[in-house]
Amino acid sequence: MTEHPAGAPVIGLDLGGTKIAAALVAADGSVLARHTLPTPATRGAEAVLDALAEAARAVRAPDAAAVGVAAAGVIDPASGTVTSATDTIRGWAGTALAAGLAGRTGLPVACDNDVRAAAATELSGLGDDGVLLYMAVGTGVGGAVAAGGRVLHGSAGVAGHLGHLPSPEADGLPCTCGATGHLEAIAAGPAITAHYERLSGEEADRLQTVAERAAHGDPHATAAVTLGARAAGRALGGLANALGPHRVVVAGGVPRIGALYQDALSAAFTAELMAPLRTLCPVPPRGGADAAVLGAAALTRTLPLHRPHTTGAPR
Repeated sequence: MTEHPAGAPVIGLDLGGTKIAAALVAADGSVLARHTLPTPATRGAEAVLDALAEAARAVRAPDAAAVGVAAAGVIDPASGTVTSATDTIRGWAGTALAAGLAGRTGLPVACDNDVRAAAATELSGLGDDGVLLYMAVGTGVGGAVAAGGRVLHGSAGVAGHLGHLPSPEADGLPCTCGATGHLEAIAAGPAITAHYERLSGEEADRLQTVAERAAHGDPHATAAVTLGARAAGRALGGLANALGPHRVVVAGGVPRIGALYQDALSAAFTAELMAPLRTLCPVPPRGGADAAVLGAAALTRTLPLHRPHTTGAPR
């Protein structure tokens, strides 16, 4: 791990399948500037790296010391590479993320999976024996597990990829990873939209459209939203029984569509719990919509920094 100047602001970048969020974050954790732009997910890795650099420039201050990137996919922080990814971002697997962005920005870069980075902001107050279960539902379904004060990476860096748990509600449906029947295939935003279209025979351009139709009493929209929510809640409840978490966080854009989704998820979660866990309930992230960029910025203090013109190894 390489140090950067104490007290200097850093840039946090949150890369998802739909958008890139950028923030300039002060040493005390306050957000000094924000910017968002669409993710060019279908245009390949080089276009995504260019967009990340553009987002960083939009919030950059002259004294910015480093860039932290919280990115979709399985990320190896030591090498700064994307070791595995679904087709949500085309050609993302194998990308030299840290080296590519360091070269474009001229700043040292630290990187990790987006949901793990956000989950790290939730560890305060859990204690040495605390267990955290974190799920993010958006364009995909991601997650993180923390124990003993640290977020787990696991073998091959795949710990926490909750979207690829088997889900009865998704039976037979193709997942973005190439398998079938995974949670992401029924619970992610695009998956809920696609299920609504299957049920209704009508088109919907995005999840918000489905949510609005549900709010106006459309039974097919209501069914699609609640099925996705129940699938997520059941998966979380089963994991809670296995892990015994002290805190369960549900984040991402999908839970923000409203009470219909949140209530269905919570009810399904509670129904799965063993008796000693019945007081446990999912909560939103403490950092709100800034959780991911704050977590990304924090990576620059905890993970290896990859400097410009390296071949991937930190120094």
